[in-house]
Amino acid sequence: MNINLAEFLSEYGAELPDSVRNGEIFKLTYSEKLDSISFFANFSDFVPADDIFSFEKTVSEALKVDRIRLNCHYSSDFSMDFFGEIIKLMRRDVTVVNGFLEDAEVALSGDSINIRIVHGGLDLLVKNDFCGKLSQCIYNMFSRRLTVKLDGDNSVSSDDFDNMITQLEAELPDYSDQLVPEKSKEQQLEEARQAAVPTAVVDISALDKGFDPSSAEIIKGKAIREKPVSICDAVMRLGEKLVLVGDVFASEIKELRNEKTVATFDITDYSGSLKVKIFGSNKEIEDMKLSSIKKGATLLVSGKIDYDSYARDIVITPYSLIKVKRIPKMDNYPEKRVELHCHTNMSAMDAVTDPVTIINRAAQWGHQAIAITDHGCVQAFPDCMYNMPKDFKVIYGCEAYVVNDMDRQLILKKPDTRSINDEIIIFDVETTGLSFSADRLTEIGAVKLKNMQVVDSFNTKVNPGKHIPEKITELTGISDDDVKNAPPEDEAVRMFMEFCGEYPVLAAHNANFDTTFINEVCKRHNIKFEYNWIDTLILCQAMLPEMGRHKLNLVAKNLKLGKFDHHRASDDALMLAKIYVELIGRLVSEKDLKTLDEINFKAGEIDVKKLKSYHHIILVRNQTGLKNLYKLVSYSNLNYFYKKPLIPKSVLQAHREGLIFGSACEAGELFQAMINKAPEKELERLAKFYDYLEIQPICNNEFMVREGTAENDEELRDLNRRIVKLGEKLGIPVCATCDVHFLDPKDAIYRKIILASMGFKDSENQAPLYLRTTEEMLGEFEYLGADKAREVVITNTNMIADMVEVVRPIPKGTFTPTIEGAEEELTRITNERAREIYGDPLPELVEKRLNRELSSIIKHGFSVLYIIAQKLVWNSVENGYLVGSRGSVGSSFVASMAGISEVNPLPPHYICPNCKHSEFLLDGKYGSGFDLPQKNCPDCGKDMMREGHDIPFETFLGFDGDKAPDIDLNFSGEYQSCAHRYTEQLFGKSNVFKAGTISAVADKTAYGYVKKYCEDNGVTLNNAEMNRLAIGCTGIKRTTGQHPGGMVVVPSDYDVYDFTPVQHPADSADSEVITTHFDFNSLHDTILKLDELGHVVPTLYKHLEDLTGIKIKDVPTSDPDVIKMCTNCEVLGVTPADIYCKTGSLGIPEMGTGFTIQMLLDAKPTKFSDFLQISGLSHGTDVWLGNAQTLIEEGKATISTAICTRDDIMTYLINMGLDPAESFNIMEAVRKGKVAGGKVEKWPGWKQDMLDHGVPDWYVWSCEKIKYMFPKAHAAAYVMMAWRVAWFKIYHPLIYYASFFSIRATAFDYEKMCQGQMTCEHYLQELDDMQTELKRQNKDLSATEKDLYRDLRLVQEMYARGFEFLPMDLYESDARYFRIVDGKLLPPFNTIAAMGDGAAESLMLAARDRRFSSKDDIKKRGKVSQTIIDKMEELGILGQMQQSEQMSIFDIK
Repeated sequence: MNINLAEFLSEYGAELPDSVRNGEIFKLTYSEKLDSISFFANFSDFVPADDIFSFEKTVSEALKVDRIRLNCHYSSDFSMDFFGEIIKLMRRDVTVVNGFLEDAEVALSGDSINIRIVHGGLDLLVKNDFCGKLSQCIYNMFSRRLTVKLDGDNSVSSDDFDNMITQLEAELPDYSDQLVPEKSKEQQLEEARQAAVPTAVVDISALDKGFDPSSAEIIKGKAIREKPVSICDAVMRLGEKLVLVGDVFASEIKELRNEKTVATFDITDYSGSLKVKIFGSNKEIEDMKLSSIKKGATLLVSGKIDYDSYARDIVITPYSLIKVKRIPKMDNYPEKRVELHCHTNMSAMDAVTDPVTIINRAAQWGHQAIAITDHGCVQAFPDCMYNMPKDFKVIYGCEAYVVNDMDRQLILKKPDTRSINDEIIIFDVETTGLSFSADRLTEIGAVKLKNMQVVDSFNTKVNPGKHIPEKITELTGISDDDVKNAPPEDEAVRMFMEFCGEYPVLAAHNANFDTTFINEVCKRHNIKFEYNWIDTLILCQAMLPEMGRHKLNLVAKNLKLGKFDHHRASDDALMLAKIYVELIGRLVSEKDLKTLDEINFKAGEIDVKKLKSYHHIILVRNQTGLKNLYKLVSYSNLNYFYKKPLIPKSVLQAHREGLIFGSACEAGELFQAMINKAPEKELERLAKFYDYLEIQPICNNEFMVREGTAENDEELRDLNRRIVKLGEKLGIPVCATCDVHFLDPKDAIYRKIILASMGFKDSENQAPLYLRTTEEMLGEFEYLGADKAREVVITNTNMIADMVEVVRPIPKGTFTPTIEGAEEELTRITNERAREIYGDPLPELVEKRLNRELSSIIKHGFSVLYIIAQKLVWNSVENGYLVGSRGSVGSSFVASMAGISEVNPLPPHYICPNCKHSEFLLDGKYGSGFDLPQKNCPDCGKDMMREGHDIPFETFLGFDGDKAPDIDLNFSGEYQSCAHRYTEQLFGKSNVFKAGTISAVADKTAYGYVKKYCEDNGVTLNNAEMNRLAIGCTGIKRTTGQHPGGMVVVPSDYDVYDFTPVQHPADSADSEVITTHFDFNSLHDTILKLDELGHVVPTLYKHLEDLTGIKIKDVPTSDPDVIKMCTNCEVLGVTPADIYCKTGSLGIPEMGTGFTIQMLLDAKPTKFSDFLQISGLSHGTDVWLGNAQTLIEEGKATISTAICTRDDIMTYLINMGLDPAESFNIMEAVRKGKVAGGKVEKWPGWKQDMLDHGVPDWYVWSCEKIKYMFPKAHAAAYVMMAWRVAWFKIYHPLIYYASFFSIRATAFDYEKMCQGQMTCEHYLQELDDMQTELKRQNKDLSATEKDLYRDLRLVQEMYARGFEFLPMDLYESDARYFRIVDGKLLPPFNTIAAMGDGAAESLMLAARDRRFSSKDDIKKRGKVSQTIIDKMEELGILGQMQQSEQMSIFDIK
């Protein structure tokens, strides 16, 4: 029943305007806090806007409610007489309306309101969705849906604008005397020059300018006699002529359009960097042979230093340029050492040098071996194995994180039968530092417990007899003044002993620290103090396993025991007493604890993953040891990962066979026990676990002196001396190691930057962890005496190396899984299919190709790979999803007949589907069978199929057919997980693993690290030096991951540990995924890797088939309109002006990017084979730009004759008469970029042979440019995919758009795209403007913005073709897929910004269950956030829906 508005509010005394008094309330909503009320009322007559505003203000004051809204609904129809009042109402919500609609021309035509604005502002109105909001407002009032269309100018007229500016200027005060004069171009250039000059140099090490004069090769000018200056000095001397020497770390030779070339070489002497820049004609540059200057070359340059405004960097323009060879640093000692502790860039975010560089350096120095021992991983092994120098041995190893689970940490140190209610002394000490030998006590605080209650306390400051460091005073609040009158340490300890009584039980947090300080005092003063002790740290670790750390203040917070003055002994002791009472109390109540002896087993053991970890070197002695190491690395990652991969000592011991153990660095268990003053017998026991003990240069441990753990350098030497003596006593060899983290001192800067990026405060004080020569290491240990130094540096390290056998981290050969009868099954399947298509008997050409391929495949054991792929593909097809092939597998006719590839590689041919008559065209006239003209069968008159793309088998398996096949398959993203499960079903879950990947620091990330480092340290560097440092930081391992579709299959008669360790990806201990530890590329030719990738196109196929009922394979492959569409959009019924694109290929795979669209326009393809060429060009590197494009422009080649795919080279050269094997080798060298890189010794001979056989100069020139080439089979698969999608776009457009927007439009936004064409075009223009501005700044749109731009363009095209979207419908819209309703597209819920697929699915299911009663109901049942509900309301999706269940009229009274 409706309630009269005036009557409802009568008792509140509100004076209402007459026009609203007769309104009938049909709904009332209110906010949860009752601070906002909305009235929904029916009116027979229109209510003016001012009356609505008056009502809202009056009722707000009467009800004392912050916000009142009156929503009027009229029984009469909409009239343009109401337009002005509606606009007035809208102004409070759409402020941009103000002013822009003045004098606008407004007309109602049918169901459209056409508005032409005359004062500008069109773009702002569109941006703020004025049309949608006005339409919704009218609908809410009159229940009539009108389309609002805007027209007019984006900006105000120039005259109006000038008038506005004049008026504003007249009103401004005169500040002209304060204006700074505009800078001249010369001043601006000078400022840029100065800004480029470094204000500080990050790292100046001893510069090695030595080079071999006899190696000098004059590139330009004359001999240089002057002495070089350092680059860090040179960059400060702009305008001067100087001589520099530097190593090239980047280069570019760029041809300009005016027959000129510019060559730039970035050089560094490791004190700084700059650019060497040379201009010249193409011939001058070629004559100088500048292309022979590669990365790593050394240049001696004489020239003028200046700032180059184009390069925006400091450059030297050379008068003379000489290429020289540096005299490398060598190890010249007669006998050579072996480094047994070396990290590579696989030690995540810690070491910086790649393993190949390291092992090559050791080999060049004449060392017989080097041990690679990365932190917790072995991922450098494959690179070492594949790049092993001759007569050199890599000792494969690992610096593991070991936790000692064999020596259980006891809470109670010694057996004790006393009751837990007897006296316990809880104590804490403060000290001057961390060194047990050098530092002293400053305070002792204690409380005495009796019957689990505090009965007494003790506190005394202690005079340490030395200065208390300021940082300690800052931490504890104890200064020199506080302790000057305090008792000395011996007196203080005796006072403490008196407080404790005879043989007390002491309790402390990390008791070893506190008790050791007390013990050291007793030793110095011959005091006898016997006691037992409890370590509450171990107690907390055992009883509070959920905590990550167990510092005293964190435990107190966890147990809610209140705050306290941490780092004061008395306060710490009192809080520790509370913790002790709380935890022991739990054991009493829960486990009936009675005596102290029971604490150790009733408190439980510490989770092995929470034990303290120590560094431990593991070296591989033999192949058995290698497998054991792989097991240990796997267990550490799968079973014991906690912040890092841990290995329990018991597990280590169980897998000791074939391994050699070393004691590692200062973080090793033995070294730590020595620092912690462990008894000699304990040290001996620990040392006996190792096969050798390790000592390192004292500078490696200099941080211990800085931190106070050691008093001075001499104490560090003493620690090494003690290890040497321990080794002598026990007969264990002692080896000196460097703990290498970078190759040379000059590389330290890279590690500084990496450590700084990780937040390490002491990154500037890192140790000099570089690879030292034998002589340098002997110098480091000369304090041991010459004989002992030689023993630890040379004799013992070589002895350990001699114990190690030569092993292979990855076994040699190919290890594929077995499938019984694979050869017979493959032969049967392919022959049956071939006869089904071509008839029986097979045509001679078909039979020969099939038999030749089968013979090669079976001979080399590849049948099983084909059968595996066949099973996977057929399983997917059975489930309704086609599979696309990738790579060169389409070169194989067997793959085609087995259903693995949709590409037929035979020569172009006709085949009759009825009588099997076939005709093969072998004259080379057609590049693809799809280009053949239509032809009826001469035997039965049936229209013949046209097939064949003329692709040689050799591209896939090599000229001898022995190249391991790489079969990559594109599964639907919707089916990919099923394909993975089916693989596990085929081979057993224990034999199938995800292919692992290694994520390293990329270029942009590294540059960001360098930039941040410079900002934090107040350093300015020029661009070349910034780039040099960034290059040094790239390639360092950050984390691991998994290949998106790679599955590795281990043969059932092998262990995965025969090939690689395994792990969870990205250090995710909770992940259910197990990946190979080695990057999948390292295992590529050893065990089977299946690329089961998820791809959108097979999913798109599925949706197109489901919506049309047309099978993808039935799509015509010779439709001329498909070809036309890719060069002329008019095939779609639109003009370039309509869609801002000359082609109709937007949204077509392979053909829709800006790059390929321009290529299509330039190349002008006229047949299917041309598209194959374009696909090859678009995927190659240096194949189109500066190569084929230039040749086509100059008329030397066409799209049909240019080199576009790798197969083109071999087939062309064979046709020109070259030897087939030589043609194949040339193709392989060119397509991998080896010819362009100057890495093919045979190229001059091959080149001459090509010319002798009539190959044109331009063809040879093109070969020399190419860095990577696409296989023709891959291009064919991609173009066939694109062709089929394009056909649907032409002939089933609405279904195409529905499918594309559902599957591929990852950035589709309902608000931006479904509110009409003008809104769409507004956002497109916004992105265009943004892109223009970014290009000016040498930047680009983000990936998300690029996706949005792509989707907007296709939506705009859809609008231009006359199609529209329906408004989203709460009860009809799908969660994820566009629906076609009445010839329009109904958008799904997930197109609302921030609405994920999960929320969209929940909303759809709830809506289908029953209608929603309120927004709160949507939130509750639909499981969507308030933000989403607000957005849906803003977009008009919720209509008049109330916020909550309708309120009783009595609730407000």
